[in-house]
Amino acid sequence: KILQLFDEYPKVFIVGADNVGSKQMQQIRSSLRGTAVILMGKNTMIRKAIRGHLDKNPGLEKLLPHIKGNIGFVFTKEELKVVRDKIQANKVAAPAKAGAMAQIDVFVPAGNTGLGPEKTSFFQALSITTKISRGTIEILNNVHLIIANEK
Repeated sequence: KILQLFDEYPKVFIVGADNVGSKQMQQIRSSLRGTAVILMGKNTMIRKAIRGHLDKNPGLEKLLPHIKGNIGFVFTKEELKVVRDKIQANKVAAPAKAGAMAQIDVFVPAGNTGLGPEKTSFFQALSITTKISRGTIEILNNVHLIIANEK
């Protein structure tokens, strides 16, 4: 199937599919229907198919080093910017999961937390300096909690 798509469509995206749920993938597929085709598959099978097709299309060799991790291909005949914008429109924020890699730096801002004084031990365990003012806990300084690309 991948060889047929490489022959039929002149343009291809490689997209990362980490932290993308099946419902979200379904919405992306439906929004791209008619303009693009999404193909997800086993990396080893995709590499094998591309290596077998190199004699007909030697430009595919440039894709081989990028086939790592949870990726998919988006084949299109449209303008790449239009297809990328459609994919980006389906991007949604999601809560972090335990053990997942942080995609951005996370800061806890200084200020009132609204928590009662009985929760100070929680902040002490995280080494966050606090004070109690007007019956609530207040964080004194901005705290750099998580660094990007760390668990």
